[in-house]
Amino acid sequence: MREALIVGGGIAGLFSAICLRLTGWQVRVLEQAPALEAVGAGIQLSPNATNLLKETDSLPLIKDTSFAPEAIEMRNGTTGRQFCYLPLGKTAETRWGAPYIHIHRADLIAALERRLEQLQPDALILNAQVSDIHQDGEQVDAQLIDGRRFTADMLVAADGVHSAIRAQTIGDDAPHFTNSVAFRTIVSADRLGDTVPPPTAAIWTGAGKHAVTTRLRGGALVNFVGVVETDILQHARQRLGIDPSNAVVRESWSQEADKNVAKAIFADCHPIIRNILEIADDVKCWSLNARKPLPRWSEGHVVLIGDAAHPMLPSLAQGGVQALEDGYVLARALHRHESITAGAAAYFQERIGRVSQVQTMSAQNMRLYHHRSRAAQLAHYLPIEVASKTTPSLIYRRLDWLLGKRYPSLL
Repeated sequence: MREALIVGGGIAGLFSAICLRLTGWQVRVLEQAPALEAVGAGIQLSPNATNLLKETDSLPLIKDTSFAPEAIEMRNGTTGRQFCYLPLGKTAETRWGAPYIHIHRADLIAALERRLEQLQPDALILNAQVSDIHQDGEQVDAQLIDGRRFTADMLVAADGVHSAIRAQTIGDDAPHFTNSVAFRTIVSADRLGDTVPPPTAAIWTGAGKHAVTTRLRGGALVNFVGVVETDILQHARQRLGIDPSNAVVRESWSQEADKNVAKAIFADCHPIIRNILEIADDVKCWSLNARKPLPRWSEGHVVLIGDAAHPMLPSLAQGGVQALEDGYVLARALHRHESITAGAAAYFQERIGRVSQVQTMSAQNMRLYHHRSRAAQLAHYLPIEVASKTTPSLIYRRLDWLLGKRYPSLL
């Protein structure tokens, strides 16, 4: 039986371990933390993801913690005017073969951990921080900082956007700052009263900024993400008398934000947005960086997946989804090729075009949501509004390539 080391116990690492185990691999997931505590908030799982969860018998494990939005919609962030409304629910399941759901990242990771435990009880190893890797052509060694060493036929780097393994094998990915910063928070729906967001995946457009609201855990929680361009961020800081030199935003999901800055940025927005930030107990922020596609995702028997291979901007809600696709396609490619290097090459060839298209569309969406002039807003949003009301099938068809992607069986 072939053995694989997976470095990183997030979405990409756990799901790739599940898929590899289902195709006959012995797996070990090396997670540096003492427990699987998900950094982040709510994520959207479109049918191209839930189809894979269904294929691996993981979908039932999130039934009780997920939320099925009624629709995807786009609204004016100030007035609340609805530009677009695309029903999901049964429509999504009928068209794309699986549900569209929202889930807290912690709940998804807990479900994936349970599924992996069902398949291989000893797979997850905590307090396992990798300090160095070495490969001799046939096997890969992972050296931990505590002196332990693990050897396997392949190592999967699922160690995130700041992947140390990518830096050691493929090289630096040269992040490019997009001049935008994101804020996020989660609040109880009960605390919002009459200003609770609709039970949808709602995009609230604005001049140089936008917000997204979703619901989690059966609708009991409201997830908020707001993206703002840096000139608006700086103006908000100046109004509050904050020295810009003391307000550096890193590319980190765990950085605490100044809630007053977030409130100032979105002060001209709809009461639904304002009230979320008013009652939020804490707000996080992170810088949004773009990256060019890497020339390859493997070096010998070391393979990159998820954010280690292709970090995503959040404006298409596909970061976690594409990580799930990676894990599935990698396991399937390795099952169909005798050599690991051939399987890794096939995985890259199958994924690179699709992932690059998703990255491009994510960047385009961010620009679409941020039009500043009234003329630009009318030119871009009015056709969407007309199509949504008169020919919604055209919009659905434009999403088929992404949300309707179906992969053959693993085996």
